Amino acid sequence: MADPTGFLKVPRIETAKRAVDERVGDWREVYERQDPHQRSHEVSQQARRCMDCGIPFCHSGSAGCPLGNLIPEWNDLVRRGRWAAASDRLHATNNFPEFTGRLCPAPCEAACVLSIAEEQTGGSVTIKRIEQTIADQAWSDGIVEPQPAALATGKRVAVVGSGPAGLAAAQQLTRAGHDVTVYERDDRIGGLMRYGIPEYKLEKRTLDQRLTQMRAEGTRFVTETEVGVDLPIEQLRAQYDAVVLAVGALRARDHDVEGRDLKGVHLAMEHLVPANRECEGDGPSPISAKGKHVVIIGGGDTGADCLGTAHRQGALSVTQLDYNPEPPEVRDDTRTPWPTWPLVLRTRLSPAHAEGGERRYEVAVQRFVGDDRGRLRALEIAEVKVERDAEGRRVITPVGEPMQIPCELALLAIGFEGVEHIPVLDGLGLTLNRRGAVSCGSDWQTDAPGVFVCGDAHRGASLIVWAIAEGRSAAHAVDAYLMGESDLPAPVVPGALPLAVV
Repeated sequence: MADPTGFLKVPRIETAKRAVDERVGDWREVYERQDPHQRSHEVSQQARRCMDCGIPFCHSGSAGCPLGNLIPEWNDLVRRGRWAAASDRLHATNNFPEFTGRLCPAPCEAACVLSIAEEQTGGSVTIKRIEQTIADQAWSDGIVEPQPAALATGKRVAVVGSGPAGLAAAQQLTRAGHDVTVYERDDRIGGLMRYGIPEYKLEKRTLDQRLTQMRAEGTRFVTETEVGVDLPIEQLRAQYDAVVLAVGALRARDHDVEGRDLKGVHLAMEHLVPANRECEGDGPSPISAKGKHVVIIGGGDTGADCLGTAHRQGALSVTQLDYNPEPPEVRDDTRTPWPTWPLVLRTRLSPAHAEGGERRYEVAVQRFVGDDRGRLRALEIAEVKVERDAEGRRVITPVGEPMQIPCELALLAIGFEGVEHIPVLDGLGLTLNRRGAVSCGSDWQTDAPGVFVCGDAHRGASLIVWAIAEGRSAAHAVDAYLMGESDLPAPVVPGALPLAVV
């Protein structure tokens, strides 16, 4: 059984980060590389803090992890030093724990019972740190091996898109014995994990080692192929018994204000993608922050990624704007009571904010100001008040006098509106719903027979754990469609939503 008093004896300790002045000088991950023995000892102690609660909200699909990760089980195995067994339990529910351990904001920790009264308990169990350590230890020990299917079904499946949802669906279906091919329009596999997530958050060697395993299991990858263009829909339908759409939700929200067309105003992904390509060895980024005053519009995770990238490129200054009020340091139980996801000031999960720059709240851009050659030179901003109208729509009203701040590079990181208008949808006769996503039935099947959808393409921009959970669930549905029944796990249903207070 768990150590019932472990949380009283062991303080919560985060993974040590490299010094700021060191890590902003390179693209390596921000965390220190510890001696393996020391790391395993520290993490084993952290696992002692897990109480194996009678109702483990940490892996409740509505409040914690939608994958249903068996968190108390692998915490206890780590506590007892049984690392191989912990890896088995972790991989039983999560195809890619080395990704989620780095990239997920950890709703499991927000739902941990120890987060109810943090001043008394010391805070939640460091679930994310333990998960990443289990995964990294398993790779280091060589126990993560290919798992090819024992029998081939003779059925062929095409997966369109190679982000976490597509990769999860592909791996599950390959292991079920189907012949799976993943199509990616970019030149490398990985989707946003490859070109959207900065190298300092996920070194791409971590992604590549998992892709090597998947290739050894039999999954095929085809890059630089736009389904619906390079691969006609008629050919797709003729060659495959089922299709999985995991094309993401990459249609970025824009900001149509005066001066938007000036040189130097870009969407966030127009900055992040070439920066990642530079890390891959493709040459210097054409949109660099070096020597510039940078302003990031938007206070979310994508904005934080731009912040860390701008620092590493050598920006003169970085300012991040958010029209919302500054969040509190601790959970406000009247607004986001446990175990819902708390609205708090996040610096632990976004280490870039500790690297410098200024965050300004309750301000919004009024116009972009250019020079006589059409280049951005400043932003005009004003203090604002955010309210909701009778229909619940957000209304942003300026309440202060406009002011100018210097800016030669402005990055719009204000969210995503849904799936891009891509040829594969037209070819399959599919339209987007009012959320900008692809609808499906209870079996993940779209209006096009034999075509399934999962991940952000179905849900809208969301967390990596939801993408993997939907990919696994869609794989179950495809397997059942092809074979009549399926033993593959299905952790979520299409209409599943995180617990929230309305």
